[in-house]
Amino acid sequence: MVQQWSAYEKGISELLQLILMRLSLQYAMFRSSFFSCADTQVIFLFFYFLLSQMILQITFICAVKGLGLIPGVVGRFDSSNGLRVPHIGWNALQTTKDTEILDDVGGHHVYFVHSYRVMPTDANNEWISSICNYGDSFVSSITRGNVHAVQFHPEKSGDVGISILKKFLDPSSSSKTKKSAIGKASRLAKRVIACLDVRANDKGDLVVTKGDQYDVREQSNEKEVRNLGKPVDLAGQYYKDGADEVSFLNITGFRDFPLGDLPMLQILRYTSENVFVPLTVGGGIRDFTDGNGRYYSSLEVASEYFRSGADKISVGSDAVYAAEEYLRTGVKTGKTSLEQISRVYGNQAVVVSIDPRRVYVRSPDDVEFKTIKVSSPGPSGEEYAWYQCTVNGGREVRPIGAFELAKAVEELGAGEILLNCIDCDGQGHGFDIDLIKLVSDAVTIPVIASSGAGAVEHFSEVFEKTNASAALAAGIFHRKEVPISSVKQHLLQNGIEVRACDGH
Repeated sequence: MVQQWSAYEKGISELLQLILMRLSLQYAMFRSSFFSCADTQVIFLFFYFLLSQMILQITFICAVKGLGLIPGVVGRFDSSNGLRVPHIGWNALQTTKDTEILDDVGGHHVYFVHSYRVMPTDANNEWISSICNYGDSFVSSITRGNVHAVQFHPEKSGDVGISILKKFLDPSSSSKTKKSAIGKASRLAKRVIACLDVRANDKGDLVVTKGDQYDVREQSNEKEVRNLGKPVDLAGQYYKDGADEVSFLNITGFRDFPLGDLPMLQILRYTSENVFVPLTVGGGIRDFTDGNGRYYSSLEVASEYFRSGADKISVGSDAVYAAEEYLRTGVKTGKTSLEQISRVYGNQAVVVSIDPRRVYVRSPDDVEFKTIKVSSPGPSGEEYAWYQCTVNGGREVRPIGAFELAKAVEELGAGEILLNCIDCDGQGHGFDIDLIKLVSDAVTIPVIASSGAGAVEHFSEVFEKTNASAALAAGIFHRKEVPISSVKQHLLQNGIEVRACDGH
């Protein structure tokens, strides 16, 4: 069929276009004003949500019967050699032939999120327009005639991705002279994530706030909720400043009905119109019965967040309860929020937020949970500690450690871990390196370090001393104490790959 491509071009083009029309591509393509040129004859395949596996499997030759249009085998990344799977983050492309829609990509990072890939071979070489390296080289885009397909997400790759989409929709906008690469992207970058803790203040307005060990109220007599700005405006500014992702945490979601939280859903919708990097939302993702007795599954709650513009959802308390039950019974019921959401959307869309407290002990034999020898002794000279997980915004401790929770949720379907530390939250003394090393060494999925950042040096420290894939901060960005650009400049100076701030 490859040799007879010209004879099949029209039919294959119509088939692929039909597939895209019936799936989620139209949602991604028509959200923003620059997707107005609908009469283009170029077919652009987003490997998006289910498409990341479905389109690859039906176009490449593989064990599952498909079109067999392109020679190649679809396989999962091998985590046994130390790779974090899913492959999540900003990676570099190496173009293998001139393709106008990729003219502006050279030297820049683009955003990937997937667990499966196709390896380049002599048989499919004539299709390949770019490759990427993650452990080994894999096919990151193909071009044949007027058909283009990409493994990465242009709609989440900032200004570089927007440029790709514009060239796809209007090929005449491409320069006849190929631009030289101005960036220095060479491999998977460490991510710098801006987090916005969102809640209603005492007047009912949704505001961005920041806590001191999870206390978000001012220390004045009025005890008002600390107000650091409007969520949509701040998210847009962080995108312009070079944040690799933006995370919203509805910190009162554990006690409210998420689907009744229209302002939070509106924040996602408005933000996704102008922020073209991944958006994560967390808070209140769980099964729920409203005041009228109507039952809503956690999958329904997550689906509404996805429809409103979220790319990933973060599960907190519900993940703790699910892990406890799984460790007690050893049975995957398929009914937990992690299993339901990952089954429909893929584990790359599911983040588990862990909120532990450090508990010092004199000996590892004192507790049944995983302990570590701490770098700084406890208040009574204790040399060991374990990290006890909490729920309900840190208000209630549970009989499970962060180590045990992380390994359990990975098995239940989590694709990423957001690792907080209540002891470090808002202190500005740096991340809890002991905790982050413990958890990031225990799992094969990416880990995001959170809580405690107060200086640029804290970011380089966590990347140099642990296997964290990303680092998240809130207060230092909100208060403009440390600009995102300064963090990235410092990381580059220390030999740590990051996405350039001018490449969004």
